[in-house]
Amino acid sequence: MGKRRSIVRQVLDRFDGLMATGESRHAAKLAARAAGERGWSVSDGRIHAFRTRKGYQAIVLRLVNWCITTQGLRLRSLDELDARAEELAARYLAHGLAAGKSAWTLKTERSALRLFFGQPDLAAGVALPPRRRTDITRSRRPAVRDAGFDPAHWHELLTFLDATGLRHSEVAHIHVRDVYEDAQGRLQVAVKGKGGKWRTVPVLPDAAEATRALLAGRPPDERLFPRIPSHLDIHASRRRFAQATYRQASGGCPLPAATASARLAKGTVDPAAVRRVSEVLGHNRLDVTTTHYLR
Repeated sequence: MGKRRSIVRQVLDRFDGLMATGESRHAAKLAARAAGERGWSVSDGRIHAFRTRKGYQAIVLRLVNWCITTQGLRLRSLDELDARAEELAARYLAHGLAAGKSAWTLKTERSALRLFFGQPDLAAGVALPPRRRTDITRSRRPAVRDAGFDPAHWHELLTFLDATGLRHSEVAHIHVRDVYEDAQGRLQVAVKGKGGKWRTVPVLPDAAEATRALLAGRPPDERLFPRIPSHLDIHASRRRFAQATYRQASGGCPLPAATASARLAKGTVDPAAVRRVSEVLGHNRLDVTTTHYLR
């Protein structure tokens, strides 16, 4: 008889089976809808990026630990957890709600648990508070983790990020050869993004000279930025890039003031420009672009 796998190992194995790296999440959702499947509005039931897996896996392991340490359960098999998934997930989320967790954290936890247990309506009876942009503190005001970050030491990196809007994981893997001139002499970056999907990102014209200087005399196989600070606020740069790209693509359409409550005025949005911004940011959903980057 083989050795029984630990509950942690069983969780990791299930996550292995949920991975769909390299497959298009958007295409999978379209195929599911075409097949008549309904009721799974935000996921196709698979994980398409390692970063997503890392976050979801940590959430499920926290649930397991919570069950063992606070609920007195001796979990030996995932079958035991599956059988009580609705009860335990609901109780876990209610505990988080009472402890003051943010709406964003709670809804991410519920999404992770729903995907892991394969139940799109798991813990639907737990009334979670609505997510509001005014509750987001990252990129709105200084955070403790930013205290040791000196922008003066990272001028070239920050300039490049403002000009390309790349994610942390993306810029960390850019090589000198990935930045090139197109037929019109404009700088472009070949980027491997979430789910292993490639896209082409234009370098904003204002940073073209600085980017060419950054490339000068360097071997093509060298990482463009060998070291990336882990506490760098990438979202702020992505937002600046998105807004500059929107203005460029829309011919100067106005954007709201940089406040948490500001919104794009009805009738002023350029749909084609929003699609362009979404494309270069590596997003499939236009509402994500408008909500988090343009207003």
